[in-house]
This record gives sequence, C-alpha cells and structure tokens, in this order.
Amino acid sequence: MTERELVLLADDEPLSREFLQEALQTFGFDVEAVADGREAIAALQRRHHDLVVTDLKMPHADGLEVLAAAKAADGDRPVVLVTAHGTMDTAVQAMRRGADDILEKPVALDELELLLERQRSRRRLVRENRYLRAESQGGELVVASAAMQRIVELVRRVAASRATVLVRGESGTGKERVAAMVHRLGDRADQPFVKLNCAAIPESLLESELFGHEAGAFTGAQRRREGRFELADKGTLFLDEVGETSPAMQAKLLRVLQEGEFERVGGTRPVKVDVRIVAATNRDLAADVAAGRFRADLLWRLEVVPIVLPPLRERPEEIVPLARHFLRPGIELDAGAEAALRAWPWPGNVRELQNVVQRIGLLCEGGVVTGDLVRRWLAPDVAPAAERAVVLVPAAAPDPFAPLVGRSLAEVERGLIERTLAQCAGNRTRTAQVLGIGVRTLFNKLQDRVAP
Repeated sequence: MTERELVLLADDEPLSREFLQEALQTFGFDVEAVADGREAIAALQRRHHDLVVTDLKMPHADGLEVLAAAKAADGDRPVVLVTAHGTMDTAVQAMRRGADDILEKPVALDELELLLERQRSRRRLVRENRYLRAESQGGELVVASAAMQRIVELVRRVAASRATVLVRGESGTGKERVAAMVHRLGDRADQPFVKLNCAAIPESLLESELFGHEAGAFTGAQRRREGRFELADKGTLFLDEVGETSPAMQAKLLRVLQEGEFERVGGTRPVKVDVRIVAATNRDLAADVAAGRFRADLLWRLEVVPIVLPPLRERPEEIVPLARHFLRPGIELDAGAEAALRAWPWPGNVRELQNVVQRIGLLCEGGVVTGDLVRRWLAPDVAPAAERAVVLVPAAAPDPFAPLVGRSLAEVERGLIERTLAQCAGNRTRTAQVLGIGVRTLFNKLQDRVAP
C-alpha cells in the first residue's frame, strides 16, 4: 500500500480549518491541523510534512513565519499560503519569500484540487531531477585507505580551478566517480556534467558526438544537432578512454583545449564554449606518445593535474567497506565472507566487487553472506589456476572442446566475444585486451555480429 502524504494545516479559524482538513483528506492526504503559527512551527520540528498549507494572518506567528520555518527545514517542500486579504502586494511578498502558491478565502474545492495536483507534479519533477543528477554524477566515493584519502584531498584542492584533469587507472577503479567529484566540488556543480566514452563510439561518428553537426552534413543529418561540448558549456565534460582516439581526433581536441572553439561537422563558423575537461584512460599515454600513437602536446594539455587511481588489490583495506556499501540494507557479511573477499585479487577492481556483492546479497539466506557463498560465486574463469583446482573446478573436468565440435568457426568466435564482453562488464577496451585484438577490430566484429 502506498503511504499517504502528510499535510500540515495551520489556520486559526475553526470553520475554515475543518473545511480544509476534510477537503485535503478527501483528496487523499493525511492531515495534521493546528490552530496558530506557533503550533505550526513546533509541529514542523516534531515530524516531516510533505506539504504545508498555512493561513497568512494568525496569532503568535503569522503565515510568513511558518513559511520561513518550513523552507529552512526543507527547501523543496511546497508551502501554500491561504489568505482572506488577497492583495497583489501580499502575493508578491509571499512569493519572494519562497511560497509555492496562494489560495484566497473562501477556498473553492476545484481550485484546491488543481493546486494540489500542480504541487504534486512539481514534487515529482524535483525528485526526478535529483535522481537523474545523482545518476549522471554517480554516488560518493567510499574512502577507507590512505591512498584514496590523498586522492580525495587532491581533488578538493584542484576542483575550484579550471585546470584539466587526467585520471589514470585500470578499468573499474572508479575513474568516473573521481571525475564526478571534481565537478561536484567545483564552482560548476550547478552546471551540466556530460560524459562520453570515446572507445564506445565508432571513429566515423565520434566527431559528430563531440562537436555536433549541421543539417545536411551527411546522409541522415536532417537538422542541426548539438555535440557534447555544447551540451557541457559552462559545465564539465568527462572524456573516458581518451587514449582510444585517433590522431585526427586528437588534433581537434587539442584545438578546443587551446582556443575554446570548434566547428560542427559540416559547419564553417566557429562555436565558442567554456568547458572544463576531465579525461580518463587505462592506457600508459606516455608510452603511447613515445610510440607515436598519442600527441605529446595533447597529453601536456590534458595532464595539468594527473590523478592515478591504484587498483583494488593495492588497497585491500577498502574491500570490505566497499562490499558493505554495495550490499542491500539488512544484509550482513560474516567473518568468513570478509576473509574470502579480502583474499580475492579482484582483476576487475571495484566494478567486479560490486557485481559479485550484489549477486551474493540476493542469494544469501537469513540475511547473512557466508564465506562459502562468496567463494562459490567468485568468477571461476578469472581465478588463479591453483584456486580453480582447489575450490572452483570439479575434480573430473569435461573436455572443454567437446561442446565446440561441429560448430562453425564464426559461431565459436561470436560466442567467445559475447562471453568475454559480459565478463568485462561491457568494457570494450578491456575485452579487446583480454582477446588480444585492437579495439577497432573488436568493434568491427561486433558490427558484423549485428549486421542484417
């Protein structure tokens, strides 16, 4: 059953208060009714109310004082003022102080119903915006090691600047979380945080994704489209896997970093933007520069502030705190589970830990995760050979090639790619590394897989 919303109703006139209370209950609310402003302010301190409806003229404390107390406790909570003195000055003053709506006595039921629906819609939008912002920026980092505490302190020091930041680390170490923290702690926190995984976009489409295109720029471009740089104007653009970009794209990125402008695909006029760049990579870009695969001048521009995230195996004191963070409320780890989690090398880092913990949290019995359950569900295909033999592989292992006999080579290759991609949580760069092929080769094979 859905919990009913609670309204605080403050009105010193008994007949008006009884009428509004009955009307609000008819419209599906629970109501706490009080007779003056002082009682209303006290009620706000005792419990949470989803909506406040208050008369403007009341003894001890007026509606504007109730409004101030309600907004101080919860700035997103709607407050509606009811007045028999419905002058324009009163309405303007109330709105300036944060009132969400005004009703004039005598209150008409249809007006009240319309107002309540309007406020419900507004609250839904506020909740959705808050959720989408949290989804975009990610959650807070769980910090339980000296190494990560130093990284958080570095982020706090550089967040307020406009310096570009390059976050390096293995796949799954939390590079996107660090990028979101740079944005959240800086002076652009109220502006867009836009993300793009450079390895996930085909080279032929990456320029349009970054810089947008004009109508008619290519087949199918029926109207102008803004790219990620324009969407991130005044905010932050997170370029993940920037090491996967081509030399031509690197040159275009360098121009934006140097001059703050670019042209849309098919366009001739420069577009000016003010964007703070945070980039990330799991590659050794210095080695790529030495090998001629990455521009040295672009690396200098990106790595004004370098941040290196250590793999999870190098910060074992964070494994159990992270696991508890990922568990559903009410689920606990016993001592054996904690020991098993700490003993695992976590080649997939925090992303792998989150996957395993969420799985065992669903499968545990009695709300307690045991060591046996953890060991049973740690991925056997990435376990060390000795551990596979002792714990995870049956004594009489079947011939691994038997299921492949009679199948075409293309079918076997397709199955191997799909399973490796799933094991790497959809990370194409990591998948290509495991398979020993290039990212573009992997992309072409995936395109062949879905081609009609």
